Amino acid sequence: MNFDWNDLRYFLAVARAGRLTAAARIIGSDHATVSRRVGALEKQLGAQLFERSPRGYALTGAGERLLRHSEQIESVAAKVHDDIAGELYALSGSVRIGAPDGFGAFFLAPRLADYARDNPDLEVQLVATPRIFSLSKREADIAITLSRPEKGRLISRKLTDYTLHLYGAPEYLDAHPVTDTETLGQHLLIGYIPELIYTPELDYLSLVMGDHVPQLSSTNLFAQMRAVAAGKGLGILPDFMAHHSPELIPVLPEQIEIRRSFWLVAHQDLRDSARVRTTMRFIADQVGAARAEFLPDTPRPDQR
Repeated sequence: MNFDWNDLRYFLAVARAGRLTAAARIIGSDHATVSRRVGALEKQLGAQLFERSPRGYALTGAGERLLRHSEQIESVAAKVHDDIAGELYALSGSVRIGAPDGFGAFFLAPRLADYARDNPDLEVQLVATPRIFSLSKREADIAITLSRPEKGRLISRKLTDYTLHLYGAPEYLDAHPVTDTETLGQHLLIGYIPELIYTPELDYLSLVMGDHVPQLSSTNLFAQMRAVAAGKGLGILPDFMAHHSPELIPVLPEQIEIRRSFWLVAHQDLRDSARVRTTMRFIADQVGAARAEFLPDTPRPDQR
C-alpha cells in the first residue's frame, strides 16, 4: 500500500463538488490543502485523477474507477465508526434528512424540533429543498422522495399517498369565476418552472392543461402558495398544506384531483444505525398519525 488512505476523503470531496473551494468547505479545510492532498494522491498512484480547467475539476477515466472504490471504502468506514463508536446502539452523532420543500418545511420541521429536543445527543439536520439527494454520496442519511427508487443499494418504504387540488383565493375567484376545466386557460396559472422540474411527479399542470405553461412560475412551493393566497391566480397545491390556509379555496375539486406519494429512503449501509433507524421510524409514525391531513376524506365546505 503506497498511498495515504486519508487522501481519499479529499479526492471524494473534489469529485463531488467539482471545485477546490467548494470541496474545502465540504471537508472543513482550505483549498490549498485540498489541492496538495489530491496532488499527492495522484503522485502516489501514478495516475491523473482530474482534468483541470477554468470550469473546475472533471474526473478522468482513472478518477472514475477510483471514485467507485472510494465510495465503497467510505461506506465501510461509516459502518466501522457506527459499530465501534457505539452509534448502532445510541442516539448520538448527526442525522441528515433530505426532503421536498413543502413536506420538509411545512410538515416535518416542527415535528423534528420536538424529536431533537427529546434526543439531546443527536444533531438533526433537515435539508428542505426541491432536488434529488444522492444517498450513495452521503448528501443525506435519509431522503423523502416522490417515487420509489429503482436502483442503488437502498431501502425504502411508502410513507403515504397525498392529494392535491386546484386552489384560488376568494378575491380572485369573485373577480374571475371558474366555470369548467375548458376555460382554465383564460386564468393566470401559477406552477413550477417547466424546465426546472426535478422529478416528473411535480409536473401537475401538464395533466390538467397539456402543454400550457404557467404565466407565473417558481421552483419553490411556498412561493407558489403565497402567490395563490394573495389572489394573483390559480395553482395546484397539496391539501396537507392548503387546508391550513383559510384563504385558499378548492376549485373544481370533483374534476381536478391529483394523487402522489411520499417514500422514505435510506442507504442499506445505514439500516442498522440507531440514529437512522429510529429517525426513520419517527418520521413514519408522524406521517401515520397525520394520515387525514394527507388524504382528507371530505372537501372543505367553502369549495367552489
